[in-house]
Amino acid sequence: MQIRPMQIREGQLDRPEVIALLREHLQGMAELSPPESIHALDLDGLKHPRISFWSVWDGGELLGCGALKQLDAEHGEIKSMRTADAHRRRGVAAAMLEHILDEAARRAYRRVSLETGSMDGFGPARSLYARYGFGYCGPFADYRDDPNSVYMSKKL
Repeated sequence: MQIRPMQIREGQLDRPEVIALLREHLQGMAELSPPESIHALDLDGLKHPRISFWSVWDGGELLGCGALKQLDAEHGEIKSMRTADAHRRRGVAAAMLEHILDEAARRAYRRVSLETGSMDGFGPARSLYARYGFGYCGPFADYRDDPNSVYMSKKL
């Protein structure tokens, strides 16, 4: 069996598969976090002009997604990183993260930050970000101290 390379496509927010994955993402956040600690964006939130959204595909099959929000001219925030449950442990999140970091560098951002959960269910995400050089930091942008949130940042 030949392994096809993953394809990362910009946009695709109108695709039913993407809409379903984003619903899965929000549902997963609701299962792990109290409502006041959920910072995931819904479909409308991802359509904001300061947000770039990408989806990861294998042919016609959606594998995952991710987004980059411009906070200012030198600082971006990773949003909506999600791998479809059926495709975990295949390198989807790493491919998306590398794409987002490449785009942040292309835009000449000096820093990329993110918010994720502090609960055990978010452990794999925190480990991925740490492997890519993200370190823990305090709240940034409009975030506030929250025991259910972890903030991480990486200088580019």
